[in-house]
Amino acid sequence: MSFNAVFRSIVSISFLGLFVCLQPQPAEADSSHARVIRLSVVQGDVRFTREAHGDPLADQKAVWERAQLNLPIRQGYVVSTDNGGHAEVEFENGVMAFLNENTVLDFFDLSLQDGALTTRLVLRQGSASFYVNPSGGDYFSVTGGDFTVEASGRGSFRINNFDDGSNVAVLTGRISVLHKKETTPLSKGQSLSMKAGDDSISLGTLPAGDEFDHWVSGRMDTVSSANSASTQYTSAGGYVPGIADLYTYGNWSSCGGYGYGWRPFGVGLGWSPFSSGDWFWDPGFGWTFASFQPWGWAPYHYGGWLFDASCGGWFYSPPIYYQGSPYKRFTPFVHPPHPIYRASTAMFVRQNGQLGIVPMHPLDKDGKTPLNLEHGIFSTDPRQASRGPIPSASSGQKWETVKSPAREALSTGLVATTPPTRTSRTLAEGTAGTRLVALNRDSSIVYDPQQHRFTKANSVAARNGSQPTTEKNPSVAARNGTSVTTARVTVAPTSARAGAAPPRNIPTPPAPRSGGGYSGGGFSGGSSGTSGSSAASSASHAPSAPAPPSGGGGGRPH
Repeated sequence: MSFNAVFRSIVSISFLGLFVCLQPQPAEADSSHARVIRLSVVQGDVRFTREAHGDPLADQKAVWERAQLNLPIRQGYVVSTDNGGHAEVEFENGVMAFLNENTVLDFFDLSLQDGALTTRLVLRQGSASFYVNPSGGDYFSVTGGDFTVEASGRGSFRINNFDDGSNVAVLTGRISVLHKKETTPLSKGQSLSMKAGDDSISLGTLPAGDEFDHWVSGRMDTVSSANSASTQYTSAGGYVPGIADLYTYGNWSSCGGYGYGWRPFGVGLGWSPFSSGDWFWDPGFGWTFASFQPWGWAPYHYGGWLFDASCGGWFYSPPIYYQGSPYKRFTPFVHPPHPIYRASTAMFVRQNGQLGIVPMHPLDKDGKTPLNLEHGIFSTDPRQASRGPIPSASSGQKWETVKSPAREALSTGLVATTPPTRTSRTLAEGTAGTRLVALNRDSSIVYDPQQHRFTKANSVAARNGSQPTTEKNPSVAARNGTSVTTARVTVAPTSARAGAAPPRNIPTPPAPRSGGGYSGGGFSGGSSGTSGSSAASSASHAPSAPAPPSGGGGGRPH
């Protein structure tokens, strides 16, 4: 047997044992806001802000930036889509959120305690669909305008939050709709609507699907089949975010004693990781790599990289988990642990002030010399990294491991942008169920604050003793003392908007102190979701995030 074959066998055995050893026990987990999810699809204009106070559309101090693919999302982030924009968010346990155009979703609470995930979202405006499959002890809710939807088992649903009201439609599974102290259960094929300013609810059947529904359905089918195909190569007992993309955009192959490794389609021996993307500064994790590639989440945040010329060069080694360990000195896991998230699967090194990176080996330890150092050091500038290893300095000079470069050490590719605008849209009820009506600039429909519904502009104007106007600029119309019929424009202050809907300040409910839900995760075609602690040992997981002040939670003040 050759030396390389022996070495690969030793590395493979050592890696499996060490990986099991290093995984934290679920019972040891503490309350944390270290959850990280990702923006998995970006189509059109998508923006985000890292911190907003109250209504993000009214917060003048919120800084908005262009969102890019594989953006890490944490608690407090707000993601927005503009006209024609769509976005998809993948959670670490396989939950999915899909945003339609002109939608604003607030990631209000992403907390973790004792292995249980608490997720509380606020749909500030627009339409969003959700696929939910929580593990036992997890809690998931979405507050949208006039109510909050809680999901404790596998299912999918869509919420619309518009000026004159909001509704929810259940595509699969069951949900509970909370309004004040009342709870209404809904199951597949049912819908519930509420008008703004009216506590009564309207139950109906599932409305006909639109273009957004078809897009969501196609995405779910694609991810489900790809996830099933990829998980057979990971031996993973827990859901690995982004693993489905590897089947779509690359090839798995056996590489001797290393086991299965993955490489993207179309790359040669000279290809290296970290050659397409941007560095992103996160206050909690430091410098994080955001890849431009659609497959660029799992390889850059979970597992590690190996190099072997006989296997084509650099290839990705996914995380591997075992419920029972063959190594007697390690305690077997009752449940597979969460995958370990890293800001990037790279080690920073420095020589004479020059900063470089080395793809992380699965056996690398913090502060120790990277095991892949012999295969080259690459520039922290992805454009330069694509050209291969950077030149070595004079002999005798060693590269030192850098735990975390300073914030000013790298440059980020994120671009500042303007805040999203508030759009006016309404729900119109018909024989086919509740549907969306978008008010364009030529619409003669405005919101009637007395009747709590949208109606003809002439009737509102007649009751107010004024004449309707076709003025395209709402601020000009306000100065002229006329009512505004233009609905889909940049929003002026409330006092200048005759068609503004009343504020609907529904506070986001706290998560229950003891969760209970479907034990599973991920898409039904894939592996089970991220496991929490067992039902018997599930500790209370009241969210660490504070409850929003009265009147400042769900809904959208206008």
